[in-house]
Amino acid sequence: MDSSKRCLAAILLASFYFSASLAFFPTHNHEGAHPIGHSPKPGLSPHFYRSTCPQADEIVVSVLKKAIAKEPRIAASLLRLLFHDCFVQGCDASVLLDDSKAVASEKNALPNKNSIRGFEVIDEIKAALEEACPHTVSCADTIALAARGSTVLSGGPYWELSLGRRDSKTAYMKLANKNLPPPNATLHRLVKFFGRQGLDKTDLVALSGSHTIGMARCVSFKQRLYNQHRDNKPDMTLEKRFYHKLASVCPRTGGDNNISPLDFASPPKFDNSYYKLIVEGRGILNSDQVLWTGKDPEIAHLVKSYAENESLFFEHYVNSIIKMGNTNPLLGSDGEIRMNCRRVNHVR
Repeated sequence: MDSSKRCLAAILLASFYFSASLAFFPTHNHEGAHPIGHSPKPGLSPHFYRSTCPQADEIVVSVLKKAIAKEPRIAASLLRLLFHDCFVQGCDASVLLDDSKAVASEKNALPNKNSIRGFEVIDEIKAALEEACPHTVSCADTIALAARGSTVLSGGPYWELSLGRRDSKTAYMKLANKNLPPPNATLHRLVKFFGRQGLDKTDLVALSGSHTIGMARCVSFKQRLYNQHRDNKPDMTLEKRFYHKLASVCPRTGGDNNISPLDFASPPKFDNSYYKLIVEGRGILNSDQVLWTGKDPEIAHLVKSYAENESLFFEHYVNSIIKMGNTNPLLGSDGEIRMNCRRVNHVR
């Protein structure tokens, strides 16, 4: 059974690579073109590395192809890193810093601990970039490039990515605990979490579609199965067969690190099936399902629209991820260009 699953994943990914290799050409063939959505933030440019590291994107994609072929789940992990970076003091690679005497790592914040991953792939990408273009491409831009590449290589949309972010010299663990929405968040809280980042309801629903790829740990959805309202009962919005499927993976006691696909219909493929599942009562996280059941007509309408129209989802997703990726970047002489993404540069 495991080998057949791996075979299917390999076939899917092979087809994605072909379309993805075509999708990356617009950066070179349409200079100056801007996609539908937000204009580049002043100080950021899609051609920031044109003279200093023109091969940056190709280097990133080359490493990603190998990493995703080895473990398809890593695409979602790298995309998630962008969210967990940008939601904490802006897109500045603070999430990549390890603990040190001077830094309390965001990796130890409650929403991140034993949860965010993909750091070794970022290390590999950064090492390749440093070899080709020493001390040029920031870790913040490396995260952004890896997130776009992972999306495209999984069958998702391409977007023109503005670059030029610089790296933070510190981390913000307290802000990570405060700003990252938990998987059991209510719809009201989700709107507030996204609003703090300047993101509206459309951004919330579109960016939640990132859960069309990736896995969730049992601990993230156990409450829905056994004690949704602190009454020792399941979430009644769960479709019954889906409930039993999840319960087989996630027992009442133990198994917290067991994993389940966020999107059972097409786990490795970036598509709109996530929204179709939510409408059917098969969203795995509470923060997924409440987009449909949370009694907000505007949000429910967006879920239904994306479930029916994948092109619309892709269009809105691109708009929203560009907007999120432009959140409070360090520019110019602020911050630094880290040589190793896990630590700040040595003071000389």
